[in-house]
Amino acid sequence: MKIVVVGCTHAGTAAVVNLKELHPESEITIYEKNDNLSFLSCGIALNVGGVIKETKNLFYNSPENLSKMGVITNMKHEVLDIDFDNKTLKVKNLLTDEEFEDNYDKLVLTLGSWPIVPKFEGGDLENILLCKNHDHAIEIIEKSKEAKNVVIIGAGYIGVELVEAFEMQGKKVTLIDAEDRIMAKYLDKEFTDIAEKEFADKGVNLVLGEKVSKFEGENGKVTKVVTEKGSYEGDLVVLCIGFAPNTKLIQGKLDTLPNGAIIIDEYMRTSREDVFAAGDCCVVTYNPAHDTRYIPLATNAVRMGTLVARNIVKPTLKYMGTQGTSGIKIYEKCIASTGLTEEVAKATTKMNVASVSLTDNYRPEFMPTYLPATVKIVFDKDTRRVIGGQIISDIDLTQFMNTLSVVIQNEMTVEELAMTDFFFQPHFNKPWSILNAVALKAL
Repeated sequence: MKIVVVGCTHAGTAAVVNLKELHPESEITIYEKNDNLSFLSCGIALNVGGVIKETKNLFYNSPENLSKMGVITNMKHEVLDIDFDNKTLKVKNLLTDEEFEDNYDKLVLTLGSWPIVPKFEGGDLENILLCKNHDHAIEIIEKSKEAKNVVIIGAGYIGVELVEAFEMQGKKVTLIDAEDRIMAKYLDKEFTDIAEKEFADKGVNLVLGEKVSKFEGENGKVTKVVTEKGSYEGDLVVLCIGFAPNTKLIQGKLDTLPNGAIIIDEYMRTSREDVFAAGDCCVVTYNPAHDTRYIPLATNAVRMGTLVARNIVKPTLKYMGTQGTSGIKIYEKCIASTGLTEEVAKATTKMNVASVSLTDNYRPEFMPTYLPATVKIVFDKDTRRVIGGQIISDIDLTQFMNTLSVVIQNEMTVEELAMTDFFFQPHFNKPWSILNAVALKAL
């Protein structure tokens, strides 16, 4: 069995490692445009902030390691075209410009995503950077050495983490987003208010509800970011507006969403026989809303890549969907969420949405120390099904959202969550777990 893998970051790496283990006799060939693989871009902000000293530590695998496993690992090779009828690919060696053909029995598309870059006037000025891969990380760190005024455009997780990292490096930081709140997709207002105060207290300039219209510069370098309402000094700008599926290669050849994300079934199969896809180039089943959405997350990617290997010969192990569970640390605040926020649920579903919040000390007050935590659950009033949740505290209680992810996955009701068995030990919690307690409040 000859397997060709196109693209190799998280989903591709997971697919290849598992394919080699499950089908050691197969011939596996990788074509990857970059000269590296498995780069954890979620660690770039930690690198910028000096928490992680070496950028190279953000890799968890390497071309050399995959080669040792017997995988034909072609880095700096771009697939130019795919003929699905004849199972052939046209490939270009980016180092030599040589073009050649290859063929496959099974094809794995792990094409990934790419940052959204709107056409801005002045967008070609120097020091306007992206934040996605290893090369971007190196460039951000290098350019930031001289920068004094850093502007981050986009207040999702990556943008927010970079703001903290640059502020901790002593930079004057401005965060711009068209939304009225930071992290609006992941958290409701009562949670983003706390996070925004953390930044404001550190002197970060939050410019929310403003769209960037253009960049201005001197001597070919950016000096100012102009929005519809004002202008802001910036000698380094990082675009963190979001991601889109990197699927130009297969447009018109496979079934996709309007945004280009490849439609797959629960076994990672595309609309063409013997062609599989996984990771940021695909749609995912979104359990809280009972629909499909585009949710590019490394956790989804490694699961999906693993499933490709399990299902490449015959349908064996189903994809269970996702809750989009995620977490972030902003200074001392440990924050996590899963499923739908109240705001997103009301805007994107027809459910009869309700929510309840609870602030309580995470362990008994007779203990030497205890800290408050705020937890919120979102549910459907008609079915009583839990569809989302969020938590914030100065102590790390983020794993509660992993637990709530399982609750959503299994379509549990608030009544069932209220009475679910959790342990009690005064070092860690109260007799009623905070998840029990917030569900009881919902009753």
